[in-house]
Amino acid sequence: MGKPLFRRVTNRWLHLLARFAPGSQSLRPVLHRWRGAKIGPGVFIGDDVYIDGEYPELVEIERDACVSMRVVIVAHARIPGRVVIEQESFIGPGTVIYCTGGTVLRIGAGAVVAGGSVITRSVPARTMVAPPPTRPVAHVKHPFTLRTSMRDFVAGLSPIHRPKPK
Repeated sequence: MGKPLFRRVTNRWLHLLARFAPGSQSLRPVLHRWRGAKIGPGVFIGDDVYIDGEYPELVEIERDACVSMRVVIVAHARIPGRVVIEQESFIGPGTVIYCTGGTVLRIGAGAVVAGGSVITRSVPARTMVAPPPTRPVAHVKHPFTLRTSMRDFVAGLSPIHRPKPK
């Protein structure tokens, strides 16, 4: 049996507030915690972030992760799965994270997901992925956190070389 109607309605109101309220490191994480999402300390949640409307408890965002504006996180496709965004990860604006049912989709510690990516598989730790298509493009030496300068982040990237097609 599903969740009680009162809980589902309350969850939707809290979600609406969390998407548009101020407080990317204060109020928004608290509202998502009240919905059931597991949000660690120091997490940044940007404007208009959608965290699974029906199963927020299947989403975990670990400490010091950054979820940019307009990110969509869906933790179920008919059958609930689980999304884990590990510590010090960066999710760029407009990214869609979509977990197929019954699996765990994991964004590894210190990974960077470039804006506009569509993520349907786990991303290894300290790896940057970028579209199109979303694929590994660099190894990450310095995770892109709120305390990391852009200069240090870029200086720490080492490209992943792929053979050129013939």
